[in-house]
Amino acid sequence: MNLTEKLISSHLISGNMIAGKEIAIKIDQTLTQDSTGTMAYLQFEAMGIPRVKTERSVAYIDHNTLQTGFENADDHKYIQTVAKKHGIYFSKPGNGICHQVHLERFGKPGKTLLGSDSHTPTGGGIGMLAIGAGGLDVAVAMGGGAYFLAMPKVCRVNLTGSLQPWVTAKDVILEVLRILSVKGGVGKVMEYSGKGVKSLSVPQRATITNMGAELGATTSVFPSDEVTKTFLEAQNRGEDWIELSADADATYDEEITIDLSQIVPLVACPHSPDNIKKVKEIQGLAVDQVAIGSCTNSSYTDMMTVAALLKDKTVDPNVSLVIAPGSKQVMNMLAANGALSDIISAGARILECGCGPCIGMGQSPATNAVSLRTINRNFEGRSGTKSAQVYIVSPETAVASALSGKLTDPHTLGEAPLVSMPAHFMVNDNLIIPPAPEGETVNVVRGPNIQPFPKNTKVPKDVDGGALIKVTDNITTDHIMPSNAKLLPYRSNVPYLADYCLTPCDPKFPARAKAAGGGFIIAGQNYGQGSSREHAALAPLQLGIKAVLAKSFARIHMANLINNGILPLVFVNEWDYDSIRLGDEFSIKYAADQIKSAVNGQDVIVTHLRTGAEIPTRLNISERQRDILLAGGLLNYTKASN
Repeated sequence: MNLTEKLISSHLISGNMIAGKEIAIKIDQTLTQDSTGTMAYLQFEAMGIPRVKTERSVAYIDHNTLQTGFENADDHKYIQTVAKKHGIYFSKPGNGICHQVHLERFGKPGKTLLGSDSHTPTGGGIGMLAIGAGGLDVAVAMGGGAYFLAMPKVCRVNLTGSLQPWVTAKDVILEVLRILSVKGGVGKVMEYSGKGVKSLSVPQRATITNMGAELGATTSVFPSDEVTKTFLEAQNRGEDWIELSADADATYDEEITIDLSQIVPLVACPHSPDNIKKVKEIQGLAVDQVAIGSCTNSSYTDMMTVAALLKDKTVDPNVSLVIAPGSKQVMNMLAANGALSDIISAGARILECGCGPCIGMGQSPATNAVSLRTINRNFEGRSGTKSAQVYIVSPETAVASALSGKLTDPHTLGEAPLVSMPAHFMVNDNLIIPPAPEGETVNVVRGPNIQPFPKNTKVPKDVDGGALIKVTDNITTDHIMPSNAKLLPYRSNVPYLADYCLTPCDPKFPARAKAAGGGFIIAGQNYGQGSSREHAALAPLQLGIKAVLAKSFARIHMANLINNGILPLVFVNEWDYDSIRLGDEFSIKYAADQIKSAVNGQDVIVTHLRTGAEIPTRLNISERQRDILLAGGLLNYTKASN
């Protein structure tokens, strides 16, 4: 077997490991962050289960750390108290970004990890089967339920050679994105192997698995080897290591080979992570802002490299350089060894250990500004400034550009610094709060911003509605439910958020949906790519959305729609998309019967009332998902099952 098959088979509860068929796996660990966590814990509470049944569940505060009002602080207090009550570890604000901290302190090779954040696959850097999902799926897993997914294909990424100086893991994953695109990993696990793997450190591997989410992949995974062992031993967690690799005669569904020695510094241009060019092709572009950090490139070795490059230098006067270490551990070590002083002396601004600029939570660029960032996504407007041009680069390219004031190939800095992994990391977990002992009484604190989440009902006889909006290809969850600094504090208040649903595409959509009493969304290819945020399904549900007709869906968003009882219908004939106008009315006759038949491969027929045409659509669901849709969502289904 390949490594993916080994990890899945060791956790398989039901189903057969045949690509495309539904399987259920046991989840060992879960993580949430505060942007998605409040909803996940409200849903967990609604299930009535007194204590989590996982080996380890952790609630992180890393997104909404900027407290400009009571909302974020209230949410943090709710998460801390609900975690304490239900057996969940709580990582306080300032302790760091969930993926960085989990890699450092909790991740274990061979374990499964389900996280309410799309970049949970970071854990694949140490040989975990780490998958991003919607909050409700994570809530079910915390309650001991299985996680259901379609058995993915496995794509072997055969790495040969080794990286040349100034070329980084960031450039590796940008090269994979250049080859495969943001849709190239859908329905797949990217499994890295080959002689080149040995040359990559755990932080480098984690950068690659983190950004595998931008491929649309289910997850990405590296073997657990001596490099992994050394990293865990340096974290005082050597006992967590086990060796894991594919069998010598393992087979794969697909394979690509990448010669690490042939990669050069790359850049993802606006507004997509797969819009890849060589840095040398567009170098000289004037730069206004540089942001280094995020869950992708904020490790100790990343930051030490940045410090070495900035030492005794000064940032260009026209550039704002901001840097966010990924964890308190990293910040502590930089402060202790003097590297933090080198960074500050060069003119960089130090941000809190959190997501910050990556999600538009602070440091939004100026109007029409060029911002170079070491983040994983550069979707239009995600930075908080719609007109900004955001480019994704490595930390090395970021520093070279911050010093010169223009996009610069890092080779111009001379000899590359040699930064090695420390023999021992500074371990201080005093910002991780353990749960209360079982049986202890805990009062869960709920602020006024925490509102009930919308719930669906059983499928009616006919599902009728109009086309309330028509959008194009690659609509992201940032489009569907914006996640900027103004809206993030309301992530526990879906009625408020619903007024901003899809407004980047059409500011009038929420009012139109409310006036119509709900209806349909019409979409192009890869609808719902990006973040795992369940709010991109909850806000449409709040507005009465009954179905989304699209050319194709991103994996997590499609699952979130099903979990909330919204029909994700795929056009059989793409020209039917072209025939639809805003305001057209539709009817799905005998909807429940059609949903039942869809499991057997029959089309769901949507009647186009203006033209009289019968539009065939596919509802790609399992028998379990059929029952979830008929019940009006996963929460209703779970309650009925219990």
